[in-house]
Amino acid sequence: MRTRFLLLLAPLLGACAGPLPAHDPQRAWVDLYTQPANTLLAERLDGVVLDDGRYFQVPPGKHRLEVRFQYEVPGGGGPNGMNDMGQITCRVWLTYEHFVAGQRYRLELRPQLRSALALLTDASGQLVAKTDFQGTLDCSLP
Repeated sequence: MRTRFLLLLAPLLGACAGPLPAHDPQRAWVDLYTQPANTLLAERLDGVVLDDGRYFQVPPGKHRLEVRFQYEVPGGGGPNGMNDMGQITCRVWLTYEHFVAGQRYRLELRPQLRSALALLTDASGQLVAKTDFQGTLDCSLP
């Protein structure tokens, strides 16, 4: 019975970690990065829900990226106080006006107390955009 269950589960797990699609040279590619203990998913491009949350692939020009970022913080409010962990979920919006076709970018999210910092760098590692905490993110404890 257990073996049968594992055989049925294996294809489903493989689908979650499938290969990334080929990079379209007519679009810019945005890799997502955060610390391994955190969760970062691409949610929307210019308000349109994405099918794959592992990356953005955008036409040249101005675009608004939306990601969902989750991380743990001490002091989740349980009976043990600071020993408990709480999970913060942030929705982060970042707009960049100069995406270039064929270029690769990196969107990195970092926890900031009970907030988040988003940094967008180009292929040479130069910072090209970041969140400014002026309505660009919304973080909350569940």
